Amino acid sequence: METLRLKPDQVAQAAAFIKAGQLVAFPTETVYGLGADATNPTAVKQVYAAKGRPSDNPLIVTVSGPEQVAQYAAGITPKVQALFDRFWPGPLTLVLPVKPGTLPKEVTGGLRTAAFRNPADKLTRELIEQAGVPMVGPSANTSGKPSPTTADHVLHDLTGKIAAVLDDGQTKVGVESTIVDMSVVPPVILRPGAVSIHDLEPIIGKVLINSHKVGANEVPKAPGMKYKHYAPNAQVVIVRDPADFAKAIDWAEAKGPVGLLATDAVLEKQDAVRFKSQYSLGDDVDSATHRLFAGLRYFDLNPEIKIILAQGFTPDGLGLAYMNRLEKAAGLQYFD
Repeated sequence: METLRLKPDQVAQAAAFIKAGQLVAFPTETVYGLGADATNPTAVKQVYAAKGRPSDNPLIVTVSGPEQVAQYAAGITPKVQALFDRFWPGPLTLVLPVKPGTLPKEVTGGLRTAAFRNPADKLTRELIEQAGVPMVGPSANTSGKPSPTTADHVLHDLTGKIAAVLDDGQTKVGVESTIVDMSVVPPVILRPGAVSIHDLEPIIGKVLINSHKVGANEVPKAPGMKYKHYAPNAQVVIVRDPADFAKAIDWAEAKGPVGLLATDAVLEKQDAVRFKSQYSLGDDVDSATHRLFAGLRYFDLNPEIKIILAQGFTPDGLGLAYMNRLEKAAGLQYFD
């Protein structure tokens, strides 16, 4: 199969592929998603196959707005409506009860809930509107690998497996949306993202952060809760304290070539000649979150790298989203 790179003015062609039951990668403000008609079980099965994704890992349903959600979801309470009003379109996904018979089990994982998101990217909303159906929208990458923040990342993983990628450049946020389970009381953050608990609680009151570990035979309510994610080829090791990088480098070099993933302030203190394989996370946690996935993918271009030493941040606000992804990429391995 030839995979086309479509320009933003070719959204009608992308919509035609979706209507025909084919797969199209699309841009959002977070990462590139892999779109298929969410009401077409055959098309949805192709998403799992293209990604190599476990079939019990439910998919996010990407919608054009609250009006489309109402066709498929029940339980749109005043608190849910308040979140629509404040954060949609935007990087917030809401888990809601599903109206029976409206979405196939391939989307829901057999659960009575589904996760809905309305992206801020105008091009993607136009794609959904022209296709006339909601789309599933997992990250457009090989399952388990770092999420794609450019069309090139998508093509690296999925060329020949999907009909097209709608190229709208680099994504703005760089990590996936916050997922909040609104089917329970109090609501629970299942996956942290750009919308933090500090943003949510003034609007809907008490919110919990998920601490439940999904069992081997349990179907997760949302993506990112059960399976290994975001891992590059090299082993990622998190360095908690920037002051420990020198010791961490000495430790890692005994095991093979080392890559550094850190802020400019940390990289400037290292030997630039000694470490040609380094990737800047910018100045702070905001830029680090935006650049994390691109940085992890960067080191896959240098197969000699055996260990990536990655800078940690305080897990609060956007730092919680950053550390959630980095810990998954590292398999919770820290330099101590």
